[in-house]
Amino acid sequence: MDTRLLELLVCPICKGPLDYQRPPHAERAELICSADRLAFPVRDGLPVMLESEARQLDENSPAVGAK
Repeated sequence: MDTRLLELLVCPICKGPLDYQRPPHAERAELICSADRLAFPVRDGLPVMLESEARQLDENSPAVGAK
């Protein structure tokens, strides 16, 4: 994913910053909102910024930015 695009993207719910996690440091490519505890999928290099497509992070999920 283009780093310029990452600088512009924010969480569609709280408008907060997102952390881009991708393999091999994560199971799948996702944009993580730590404030809302949501993970938005990245499919074929394109972020899917829909709340209905987001995965809820549980308390056992690794900390955002942990590698």
